[in-house]
Amino acid sequence: MQRVERPRSGMSTSTGYGDHIQQEFKTGPFIDGNLKLLDTIECTNDILCCRFNYDGSLLAVGLCDGSIKVHDAGNGRLLYNLADEDTQRMRLPVTQIRFRIFSDTDKVEYQNMLIATYASGIVKIWHFTSQKCLHTIHEVRQTLALALSPLGSRFVTAGGDQQIHVYDEETKKKINTLEPSDSREIMDGHRQRIYAAQYHPSTPNVFITGGWDNTVQYWDDRERHAVRHFNGPHICGDSLEIDAEHNHILTGSWRKSRALQIWDFPSMKLIKDVPPEPLNECSLVYCCQWLGRDSIIAGGSCMHMARVIDRGTLNTTGQIVELPQGVYCLDNDRQGHHPKIAIGSSKFIYLLRGEKKS
Repeated sequence: MQRVERPRSGMSTSTGYGDHIQQEFKTGPFIDGNLKLLDTIECTNDILCCRFNYDGSLLAVGLCDGSIKVHDAGNGRLLYNLADEDTQRMRLPVTQIRFRIFSDTDKVEYQNMLIATYASGIVKIWHFTSQKCLHTIHEVRQTLALALSPLGSRFVTAGGDQQIHVYDEETKKKINTLEPSDSREIMDGHRQRIYAAQYHPSTPNVFITGGWDNTVQYWDDRERHAVRHFNGPHICGDSLEIDAEHNHILTGSWRKSRALQIWDFPSMKLIKDVPPEPLNECSLVYCCQWLGRDSIIAGGSCMHMARVIDRGTLNTTGQIVELPQGVYCLDNDRQGHHPKIAIGSSKFIYLLRGEKKS
């Protein structure tokens, strides 16, 4: 089992400062199986969310003090710090980050943009290369979830109440508010806070959401109420994702049993439960994603671990355990058969890659 070495604050293990690396003599973190540590980045505050850009060259990290750090994903170097008067005054966590979808015809200045949500209820559109906030939206709630339509023309936000707001990406104006109907006998929306949202990658107006009420809701962003739903997942983080190729949904629940599940998108039927790691029956998943064509990655608070699971056999092929805190966020760069993985725990981002071993 491989022991993880941590750098001094602000240093990356791949930036040529190897002589200054401090060996961590406490137990963990440890890496086991078909995972290789590429880099470790230490931030100035605890990490709550992270996101690669669309070609995997950048990694944006949202911190609990309201700042966003954009790093070079190749060498871990800090490139941009996104903070302004709002975030410095409120100092509340960044809850979600999405890089703006752009086309080849867009001007360069419109390509270097990201959208971020905050626990204070603000939504900010940043031009990250100039480190300037271009637009701020104020929502009267904790804003916890964010999703962009596959065409990039709309985005939705959700969070501490039952409402989902739909915005026009170009004008930044709210064009619709989705919510459950008044009747408690009809389950056409969420009844508690919402933690995750994702558009269907090949259906521009359709997206799904999940949260504390143990349902996954299906929405059309042109309609007021949810169009259908299924019961089961107890979602407490960014743990809801659609695989467009197979039309499957992956859900991660913060509970001890049946934490990872795969569902059929059209029929809403459960396909299979992903079994827990044999030595770690307690799962408590905060975040999960499809990883390439063949794997799943999930992280949570039990044993402060993240693991990679083979999609066919459902066996664990690699894991990082005994991290300094629970895993509240992860992402992969979606490049090739063995994508780069970012795991966030405490103030650290661990960059890894799953590799096939002979």
